[in-house]
Amino acid sequence: MDSRARAGTDRRRFLRTVAAGAALTAAGGGLGGAAAPGRATPAQTAPGPAASGARTRPPAVRPLFLGTYTSVAGGGTGVGLGTYDAARGRITATGVIDGVGDPSYLALSPCGRTLYTVNERQQGAVTAVALRADGRHRVLGSRPTGGAGPCHLSVHPGGRWLLSANYLSGSVAVHPVDPARDGAIGERTDLVAHTAPPPGPGQDGPHAHQIVTSPDGRHVLAVDLGNDTVHTYRLDTTAGKLTQVSYARLRPGAGPRHLTFHPSGRYAYLADEVDNTAVVCAYDPATGTLTPGAPQSTGTGPGTSYPAQFLVTRDGAFAYLANRGHNSLTRYAVEAAGARLRLLDTVPSGGDFPRHLAFSPDGRLLFAAHQRSGSVTVFAVGARGGLRRLGEPFPAPVPVCVLPL
Repeated sequence: MDSRARAGTDRRRFLRTVAAGAALTAAGGGLGGAAAPGRATPAQTAPGPAASGARTRPPAVRPLFLGTYTSVAGGGTGVGLGTYDAARGRITATGVIDGVGDPSYLALSPCGRTLYTVNERQQGAVTAVALRADGRHRVLGSRPTGGAGPCHLSVHPGGRWLLSANYLSGSVAVHPVDPARDGAIGERTDLVAHTAPPPGPGQDGPHAHQIVTSPDGRHVLAVDLGNDTVHTYRLDTTAGKLTQVSYARLRPGAGPRHLTFHPSGRYAYLADEVDNTAVVCAYDPATGTLTPGAPQSTGTGPGTSYPAQFLVTRDGAFAYLANRGHNSLTRYAVEAAGARLRLLDTVPSGGDFPRHLAFSPDGRLLFAAHQRSGSVTVFAVGARGGLRRLGEPFPAPVPVCVLPL
């Protein structure tokens, strides 16, 4: 299979299914089951990792959200709701925010009161959900992204702008956010297509896969898998317009998918989906220039293992890379103040096709969402970067994004 066929295979197959008129399925239903459109309802408690030893005090219980596909067999019916034991990692299902179509990626507002999702469909959209302490979360509405297959979104640090990436059409969009209306999304203010540079050999066109703000807030970076490029923009925070200032080219056929910054803000790590490599990039905060280094091994052997995403520990000492085809997490030691990754080993991810990773806010737990096995695995993160799996994987319908709060 050539790189054109490999890159984004699952996403394209999914979108073809939607375009062919596949009906929404209630099989599995979020984390817990079907609910009234736009409302969160309780669900049965689901099994999770067993706690060990006697408890002297109740564990800290934190909320958790799951993104899924609603237009595939076995998928959910909306955004999955749950809680997790912050000490032992046990996940419990609590319901579903129904009526949100194909919420395959999730992001939280800086104030923590609004959840945003993409709607990964041919006619792409983004949706806002007002979060309530009593669990009666409310869907505020959706806005079209102006492109097809949006697969990633993020909130600008100021909390006033929502950024999204349209995978199939290779474009990025900007929407205003209204804090006075619980974070509701306004009409799109910009849509930028990645028409240059042209795709390299084996690529079939631009495929924007991620859009994120740099740690210092000065620039917005958009990773494009299809044209092997990371675009750097400035965002006009008054008008909501993007102006490109530079772009970094990866080697042809690399297929960059996801970029994660080191806490220093001086380096970033790229997962290259198509050629199965990791790349350390130097970043200049003053100009927004990203300079990729040499491709490195993911530790998964020959061929591609569809690297998905990096995580970096809060202290910047270790990095983890999800390998979907290999069903593993590569561990790297971060050296030279972020300038170098040293491969340590690979650890089984505990499921099939680890699509998305997330830390708990304190960094002590790592969650891996497995698209094909329909499960979420929880690991304890050791002081020296070791990963220890906590109990059995939690069953969930087609989890493709996990957001622990």
